[in-house]
Parts: sequence; structure tokens; C-alpha cells
Amino acid sequence: MMLPLVVPAMLADQAVYHQYYNPLEPVAALPWLLFTILKMIIVFTVIMVGVAMLTLAERKISAWIQDRIGPNRTGYGGLLQPAADGLKNIMKEETYPDAAYMPLFILAPMMSFIPALITFAVIPFAAPLSTRWGLVEMSVADAPIGFLYILAISSLGVYGVVLAGWSSNNKYSLLGGVRSSAQMVSYEVAMGMAAVSVLLLSGNVSLPAIVHQQQVMGWNVFPLLIGFFIFCVASFAETNRLPFDLPEAESELIAGYHTEYSAMKFSMFFIAEYSNMVTASALMVTLFFGGWDIPGTQWDNVAPHTGLKFLLTLAFFFAKLLFFLFLYMWIRWTLPRFRYDQLMSLGWKIMLPLALAYIVITGGAVLVLDMLQVPRTVQWFGISPFWAALGVLNLVLAALVFVILDRGRIISPAYSRLSPVQVARLRARSAGRSLAASQGD
Repeated sequence: MMLPLVVPAMLADQAVYHQYYNPLEPVAALPWLLFTILKMIIVFTVIMVGVAMLTLAERKISAWIQDRIGPNRTGYGGLLQPAADGLKNIMKEETYPDAAYMPLFILAPMMSFIPALITFAVIPFAAPLSTRWGLVEMSVADAPIGFLYILAISSLGVYGVVLAGWSSNNKYSLLGGVRSSAQMVSYEVAMGMAAVSVLLLSGNVSLPAIVHQQQVMGWNVFPLLIGFFIFCVASFAETNRLPFDLPEAESELIAGYHTEYSAMKFSMFFIAEYSNMVTASALMVTLFFGGWDIPGTQWDNVAPHTGLKFLLTLAFFFAKLLFFLFLYMWIRWTLPRFRYDQLMSLGWKIMLPLALAYIVITGGAVLVLDMLQVPRTVQWFGISPFWAALGVLNLVLAALVFVILDRGRIISPAYSRLSPVQVARLRARSAGRSLAASQGD
């Protein structure tokens, strides 16, 4: 009895999608191959240069937050500092511990470095470009299962971290590798579950299709607010960034899993970390913030797909990407590190149950709204009724999660197991001792 009510709404959405997208004939075999090679060269060159510049941005932002100057002596304003660091690492002598297992010790940096680079291949970073040979999609590989590809490839990076920790034959490295594997397994499940809500809304695992769904209905960040929150927190944990950098906690494990590495092998782990940051930021932009969509207009969504549309959508995509990269760095220099028991409790006791409950609630809401034939396209004052209904539901859920359930005790990284009354007693006792000590002096 449900299917006759649901199918017309889905067919209407598909008709609107084809109206906006209006694809041309696909590119022929030889031009397609040449365009793919060109995109590979450009994209991976930009990523490698961008990762080098992100190290400078990290140091500049940390200096700004801590009221310092930062690198400023190598080139104008320190712009050549990444080049100097890279040259130093290339020229530096490699060290190999006597007790290390050499085959895996050498292989581990590559196993961490390569998956971090190739995960960006399916991200659509601009509007398609119409050429004399056909429509060229602006992603290195226009895979119809792009989201599943990212989940599969990005999970391979943990093998490089674990093997680096084990093959070094160093207890600090081993602890860092074990921590990293446990952390990634714990939060990867929650991240995948949070993204299921996006797939429920779009009905597709193709990233270009998810972008076009948001062009028709609106960005997913409002109707899937809780899903975005879970995905964002899990992305911080997956990239081993503060407050989740337990695998390389300097105060406890020296440098974690790469303690025994030097020169360029040491740098490859950092390149992998920043590449994962770029991919995670691009994925948040694509899934929740419309990808390359320009807000407030449908001009960029309809044919003809000109060079101007390509350049403007590319600029908007990178503006959104830079915002999330800045958020990564801002959080690093603002929040303290979790304790390990807090990290695992947050992943298994909070994030995973919340993600599972959110899938059930979102799936039920989507089914009910489709049964009621609520239109997904823009209807009221430039707003989709479907989008607005899910957004109101998420605002209610956000109030329940962040205000009623949390109250600064469950999710807060500095929570105490004591009750507020016990904390107040301890503070009063401490203040009394301080007063007595000052009077004694």
C-alpha cells in the first residue's frame, strides 16, 4: 500500500534532476583518456603543493592564535618555508633501527601515503565542462559508487600506521599503532552510519548525484544536522587530529607510530595526514554543503555548462574546502586532548548509538514524507517543503541531544564522573584551604 504513494514523488524528483543536469553526450574514448590523464596531473599536483602550503598555514594559524609571528624569514612572509622543509627532508640521512623489520618498516609510509592521495579521485570539484568532444565531468574518476570507494580506500591507511608501529620494534611506536587502529575502527563505523542519512535522502551513492540532489532540494546540512555533527566529529578522529591525536601523543608516546622514522619517510606520514584532512573536508563539503553548488541561484546547475560556470563553481568549492581546513587547525590549537577512555567511550557509547538511532529516525521521516507526497523541489519562497520538514525535525533532535542529554557532562572532553554537588563541595574545600594558607603566610 505504501509504494503507489512513494513512487510518484521519486519519479518527480528524477525528472527535475534531469531538467537541471541536462547532460550532453559522453566524451569519446581517446579524448576521455586524454582528459583523465590531464585531470590526474593537475589534481594531484595541486594536492601535493596544497599539502605543503597547509603546513605553512598550520604554523601561521597557530602563531596567530598564540599571538606569535610564525615563519617569516624564508621567502616573503615565510612562503618558501615548505620548500625549505621539503629540501631538508630530501637531503637528510635516513636512519634504520637495528631491531626493525625492514620490509614492512619501508613499506609502511607508502601504505599510509598512497591511499591518502587516491581517495580524492572521485570528488567532484566543479561543474561539468562542455567541450567539442562532449561533457567532461570535473572529477578524476567519475565512479558511480564514489562514496563507497572513499570509505573503502580511506580505511586502508590504518594498515600503514599499524605496520609502522609494529615493524619499528619500539614500545612507543607499537602503542601508537594499536591506539590508531582502535580509534579508526571505533569512529569509522559512526562516520559511515552518519553518511547513510545522506544516501537515504539522495537515493544514490554517486557523489555528483548527491551534489545535484542538493541543488534541487537544498544543502543537506540543515535537514541532516545531527548527521553532519556525527560525520564531522568522526572525521576529526579518522584523521588523528586534536582532540583525537592519541596515536601520536607527544607527551606520552614521543611521536607515536613514527617515532623511529626520519627524513622523507617521516614526512610521508605528515603528507598522508594533511591529504586525509583535504579529503575529509571535501567529503563534508560534497555531502552536506552542496559541493560546488553556488548558493542562491540555479544558474550554475543548468546547461549550457560554460567555462565561466566551471571557474566560479571551482572557486566556491575551494572556498568551502578552505573553511573546513581552517576549522581543523582552529580546533587543534583551541581544544585539549581527550583521555583515551574518554575517546573510546565517546565513540562506542555516544556516537555509534546516536548514529544508529538517527538512521532509524531519518529513514522513518523520509518514508512518511514521501507517503504524504511532500514535494522535494523548491516550492515556498525558494524553500523545499521536504527540506524544511526534515530541518525542523533535526532542530528538535539537536535540542534533545545537546541541551537535555548532554548538559556539558557526556560529550564535553573535560567532564567529571562526580555529580555537580560533589564538584561544588570539592571547590569549596579547595577554596577554604587556599584561604587558610594565605592567612597563615
